[in-house]
Amino acid sequence: MQVFIPTPLRSYTVQSFVEAQGGTLAALLADLDRRFPGIRFRMVDEQQQIRRHIRVFVNGLQVFDLAHGLQPADEVFVVQALSGG
Repeated sequence: MQVFIPTPLRSYTVQSFVEAQGGTLAALLADLDRRFPGIRFRMVDEQQQIRRHIRVFVNGLQVFDLAHGLQPADEVFVVQALSGG
């Protein structure tokens, strides 16, 4: 399935859209990490939760659970909040 990668994480992928596979969001992120080592840690914390500054949308709906099921035709968008002062 096609996954949108936000600009702050493109140092891992170089591209804004990449292909990945997985029956769940957790499996998809594991596949991304296999192909782009280190990217999963930037999205998932040590408690296996999506980091609070990361939002994941599947077909336009926000997903909070790594166990969320995915279909091969789904579109996944990863969005990272930016802050500063």
